[in-house]
Amino acid sequence: MPIRYAVATACMLAAGSWHEDALAQGAPDPASSAAYRKAASARTAEDPKLVWTASQVALVAREVAPNVFAVYADDAPQKTAAGIPVATSGGFIIGDRAVMIIDTMLNRQLAGQVMALVRERTKNPIRYIVNTSYHGDHSYGNQFFPADAQIIQHRATQDYIRQSFAKDVAFMTRHFGSNQGLAELKPVPASVLLEDKADITVDLGGQHARIRHIGFAQTAGDLWVTAAGGKVVFTGNPVIARAPAFPWLLDGHLRESLATMKALRATLPADAVVVPGHGEPATVKVVDDHIAYLDRLKQRIEESIAARKSRDETVSGAGMPEYTGYRIYPWVHLQVNVPAAYDEQELKRQQRNYTSGGLRRSGPRLGGPVRLQSAQRTATM
Repeated sequence: MPIRYAVATACMLAAGSWHEDALAQGAPDPASSAAYRKAASARTAEDPKLVWTASQVALVAREVAPNVFAVYADDAPQKTAAGIPVATSGGFIIGDRAVMIIDTMLNRQLAGQVMALVRERTKNPIRYIVNTSYHGDHSYGNQFFPADAQIIQHRATQDYIRQSFAKDVAFMTRHFGSNQGLAELKPVPASVLLEDKADITVDLGGQHARIRHIGFAQTAGDLWVTAAGGKVVFTGNPVIARAPAFPWLLDGHLRESLATMKALRATLPADAVVVPGHGEPATVKVVDDHIAYLDRLKQRIEESIAARKSRDETVSGAGMPEYTGYRIYPWVHLQVNVPAAYDEQELKRQQRNYTSGGLRRSGPRLGGPVRLQSAQRTATM
C-alpha cells in the first residue's frame, strides 16, 4: 500500500461541522456497546495513590467524523472539568481496506478494550499503528495488537524506547502501580521511522490519515495525526486536555513547544475536532488555551530574568493563579514548567551575552539541525 511523503496536501473528506454543541450531542451511549459494558463490569476501585488507575478505566469510542473515532475514558468529561488527570485518549480510523490505531494505551487490558471497540465496528484488518510519542501509556500496548501491523514512530521515539525501555517501565510502575500488568511489557520495534519535519499520508481506502512531525512539542518525536481532510486532529500529549489543564514541559523546550503549537494551530480550521492526549474530544479552543498558557509562562520567565531574579526567586514568584483549578498545578507548573522554562531562558541570555561580547558561542545547543524530508520520497508499505 502506497504511503506518500508529501509536504502539503491531504484529501478533503466530508466531515460536517463539529462545534462545541455538536460535540456534546455526539457523545456516545456506553450502554449500546457490549465492549464497553464488559470493561465497565470488570473495573476495579480507583487507587488514590496512583496518577490514574488503569484497571478502573473503561474506554468509550465516539465517532467524531465519518469512520473516525476518538477513544477515551468514560469518566473523562467529569474529571477533566474538575481538573483531575484522566487516562490516555487515542483513536482509530476505519478505511475500506485497513484500520489505523492512534496510540495503543498502557497495558494489555486497555489495548484489548481498544481492539474490542474496533471490532464492534469493522472486521477490516488493523494495518497501521501510530505512536504519537514514546510515553508508555501511548505506546506500551503495541505488543498486544496484530504482529503484522506496521508501527509508525518518529526516530527519536524509537531511540528512546531502545535505550530506556526498562527504566521507563520501572518509572511507570512506580506511578501507575505494580499490579497493572506492566511486568509483561516488551519493546516492539517500529516498522516506519519518520525524521524531523516528516509529512506522510496513508491511504486506508476511502480514508486518508496524515501524519506529521512539526517540531518539538512535549518530546522530540511528537507526531500529529489528522483525518477527515484536516477536520480531526489527534494530538497526543502536547495538548493534554481541555481547561483547566495546561501543557506539561517534561522535557523543557518552552520556545520550541510554543512555536510548534502555533504552527499546528495555523493548520486547523475553526470547526476542527481536537482529540487530546488525555480527555474527551474538544474544539480548537483547547489548542488556543494551551498556547495562551505557554505565551504567559514565557512572558513571566522573561520578566523574571530581566529583573535578575534567581531560579528559586522565579519559582516562588511565578504563580499563575488563573490555572490553579488544575489539581496538579503545584507539580506541573511550579516544579516542572517554571524551572524548565527558567533554565532555558537563562541559558539563552548567557549565550547572547557571550556573542555580544565578541566571544564564540559555546555550551549546549538548544535543539539541533533540522533534516527536511524530501517531498518526492515515496515508500511502499
